[in-house]
Amino acid sequence: MSPAGSLRVFLVSLTLVTLCRSARASAWALDPSATRIEFSVRNLSVAHVAGTFRLASGHVTLDDEDPSRSTVEAVIDAASVDTNEPERDAHLRSADFLDAARYPTITFRSTRIERADGGRWKVTGELTLLGRTRPVSLDVDGSPTDGTRAGARATTTIDRRDFGMTYAGFAVGNRVAITIDAIGLPGPDTHADGSGGVPRFLAPS
Repeated sequence: MSPAGSLRVFLVSLTLVTLCRSARASAWALDPSATRIEFSVRNLSVAHVAGTFRLASGHVTLDDEDPSRSTVEAVIDAASVDTNEPERDAHLRSADFLDAARYPTITFRSTRIERADGGRWKVTGELTLLGRTRPVSLDVDGSPTDGTRAGARATTTIDRRDFGMTYAGFAVGNRVAITIDAIGLPGPDTHADGSGGVPRFLAPS
């Protein structure tokens, strides 16, 4: 099973809303210790199986003058899958599912970012899982920022068969629901005047 998305990122919504016109771009690093990646899939024996993945790294670059030029990238540790059941987790890491020894990471790279209804955003990108790359669309909703960290929630659903994961047939659902609660920290930034550092428009007052 797997996120997408990397699923990776997703801060886009909130920071794009709070960006001011005096700056051209800002860079954010996703915090692996605070970002949570959850998945859920139907299972005939227990209704649904839920679990998590660990974010290895992630970056967001925001362009306030042209949001479509913003980018999101994320890398997920495939072997970090955790459903709170050691035997099941070992099976999920095996070649039957994630094949984590051969494909240790799941990656996401955005290809398009656009505004949606209600102040939300749609982030479309490419998810690479088991060596296969497929398009994935994330619905993103941001949360308030205090200037030192920003957060957003991204949701999507993928079909594991799109990535060649067909083990167990009907015993395991094909649709995998993914929720990502991402936390970003400000990184090196380029302002309109060329200076660097924490974005002025997000700095604490």
